[in-house]
Amino acid sequence: MKRLIKRSLYSPEAYQNCVHRLEKLTSESRPQWGSMTAAQMLSHCAEVLEVSNGKPLTNTPFAAKLFKGWIRKMVLSDKPYPKNLRTHPQYKQSSERDFETEKKRLLDALKAFINFDRESSGQMEHPLFGRMTPEERGWSMYKHLDHHLTQFGV
Repeated sequence: MKRLIKRSLYSPEAYQNCVHRLEKLTSESRPQWGSMTAAQMLSHCAEVLEVSNGKPLTNTPFAAKLFKGWIRKMVLSDKPYPKNLRTHPQYKQSSERDFETEKKRLLDALKAFINFDRESSGQMEHPLFGRMTPEERGWSMYKHLDHHLTQFGV
């Protein structure tokens, strides 16, 4: 299995790369796999970042709590995410979304994420994964966003 280079969303180059790729996305962009629209994907990614930034994560299924160590290990691994992986109910996007609204929401969440002081961010508790180092936070959020940008061919 192909391994990813561990980039960090805290890296100015990785951050700018993600923003540049987001600018290439349109409301007409179609996924290479999965069923989300581009607007739903933007909403999904914004929600994941907002939770990482401190928003509460609610209604976590018992199975997710039971396997949170395994899920954390997969999130922090350098192996790419499998396609069509199940997600937390709060992150699932099934209703119609406005592309421009969700794009702005994601860009705002990205700015908030990188504006956290790296050391302070290491003191934050993720609701499912617990305390994560700045390196783990930067990598996990880059890996997730890269997965979905790749899904939409940007």
